[in-house]
Amino acid sequence: MSPTLIVDKMISNDPFSQWLDLNIISIDMGCCELQTTVTKKMTNGFGLAHGGIIFSIADSCLAFAANSFGKIALNKNADIKFFKKVRLNDIIYASCNNTSKIDYFSFLVHNQVDEKVGHLIGDVHFSNIDWT
Repeated sequence: MSPTLIVDKMISNDPFSQWLDLNIISIDMGCCELQTTVTKKMTNGFGLAHGGIIFSIADSCLAFAANSFGKIALNKNADIKFFKKVRLNDIIYASCNNTSKIDYFSFLVHNQVDEKVGHLIGDVHFSNIDWT
């Protein structure tokens, strides 16, 4: 199954990624770029994007990039660092370019003016189950 078909199948069964209103900019084997716009429901009591939103877009990007290799893959561990505040109506992007099937993925999260707002590193478990 192609990476695009895998991600289409994944996102159709993923209400949270749908709620994030993720736009898939690109998907290829081990590579993914997503985008969303921060809405009022994504902000915290300070009027900033909740850190969980930044983590979540990167986590969805990780899931799509890892599963694009054709095996069902799950995140085992992830660490995130935040660099800049993300505000209401900011457009945020998460991207990964992991061209070799390894269990270590690195993701950059940036905003609409290409400022780095976060970096996620995740470890993935690849199962023996093929996407069909």
